[in-house]
Formats: sequence, C-alpha cells, structure tokens
Amino acid sequence: MPRLSEVIAELDALWPPERAESWDAVGTVCGAPDAEIRRVLFAVDPVQEIADEAVALGADLIVTHHPLYLRGTTTVAAGHFKGRVVHTLIKHDIALHVAHTNADTADPGVSDALAGALDLRVTGPLVPENNLGRICELDHPETLAAFAARAAKRLPATAQGIRVAGDPDMTVRRVAVSGGSGDSLFDAVRAAGVDAFLTADLRHHPVSEATQRSPLGLVDAAHWATEWPWCELAAAQLDTLSDRHGWDLRVHVSKTVTDPWSSHHTSPGAPN
Repeated sequence: MPRLSEVIAELDALWPPERAESWDAVGTVCGAPDAEIRRVLFAVDPVQEIADEAVALGADLIVTHHPLYLRGTTTVAAGHFKGRVVHTLIKHDIALHVAHTNADTADPGVSDALAGALDLRVTGPLVPENNLGRICELDHPETLAAFAARAAKRLPATAQGIRVAGDPDMTVRRVAVSGGSGDSLFDAVRAAGVDAFLTADLRHHPVSEATQRSPLGLVDAAHWATEWPWCELAAAQLDTLSDRHGWDLRVHVSKTVTDPWSSHHTSPGAPN
C-alpha cells in the first residue's frame, strides 16, 4: 500500500499547489505522511456529511475541491462545525487533501470535466494567461433552450436547477464554460466571440449588463453541480496512477449532494 506522502506527491503533480491563487488554501489539511492509503473518496465539499461517508466507506483519504479553512482559523474545537470535521477525520485516521484553484487551471481541470459532462469539444482555454475556463464547440448547432436542457440532463440535479438568460430560440454553436463562479469572466467571454456561456453563481447586475451589451446566451447552474464532474475526472486520474504504480487503490466519488440550497419555489406573480 502507498503512504499518504506518496499519494500526495502524485496529486501535487496533477494539480501543482504553486498554481493556486494567492488567497487560496490548498494542500493537505490533516493526515500522517507515513499512513497507509487503501481507499480514497473524492467530493466537492469537506463537510460533515462527506466526513461521515468516508468513515462508513472505510476511506483513508478524502480529496475535495473546496478548502475546509479558506480564511484560516485559530481553533479546531469540535464545538465548531469545521472543527467537528477535523475531529472526525483524525479520530478515524482519515487524511484530507484539497485541490481548488490549482485544479481549476490544470490541464485537464475543472472546466474540462464540465465540458466533458456536457459532451462538448474543447478547442482552447477561455483565459490563456492562467488556463482558466474552456472554449468549446457543439457537434451540431442547437437552440439556447436545447443547450440549457442538455445541461439540466447531464449535470447533477440541484434545487436551483438551470437558469437561462437570453433568447431561448437563438442558435448556439460555440460556448464558453467555467466551473464554479464565473461572472468575473464576462470580458474574456465577449472577447472569445462565443454564442453562450455556462457557469455558476451569476449575479443580477453582471447578467443584466451582459445581456444588454450583446445577444450572449447565459446558462447558470448550481456551483456544486458545475464542479462535481471534476471529482469523476480526478478519480479516474488517480485510478490510472494507482495502476501505473501497482497500488491497488480503491477510488470512489461521493454522490452526496452538498449543494447548500434545499428547495426551489416559483414566485406566484408580479409584485403589487
């Protein structure tokens, strides 16, 4: 069985920590370097449900996309929900490793996995300077409404579902995709000359301005849903490494929906 340090060395080669943004918190959160690793669980969020799932699974390592302590902490007391995660992991000898913005800019990375989930052909990065996002082509043109339906069918279901801005009958041939929050990328999207942009966490004012400036179609999915496909990609990458090294790791992807929104209600009508 490989040691944790050996597995982490391979993961760091896939997603070099030096490629993470300066504000990010990536790398190993807990775990003994010489601990043996047999079973690995991939997930988007390092929340208690995932920690409990890892315990039930008998996992020795969790790899998540989102950091546990993004802005640091002065305590890991179990009275706090994040401290409780740490206590659960340490009590059961489970390591936690994070690949966040260094996985966003990897090749392949988060946006490649998103494009793959939608069966899109990647033609290049949306932001070449840091390899962020992807420009893609559809095999056959389709309407914006059909493209949104494709996203709704192929991404994991969430309470939010898929929101669309733009003419539903417009023709879509080239699209930009970016896993996670993407409304800071509108300048790059417009420069790319795509027909539509699929991402998450789109806010009112950026969307309003974008739709006024051009006929760009916008498809807004849940943050968690746009990043979950990376877990499957990352698990497959680790499976390949395990076979190469003869590690015989058992690699799993959590199906637990950790999107924080729990329900969706349609407004009954216009305000009075």
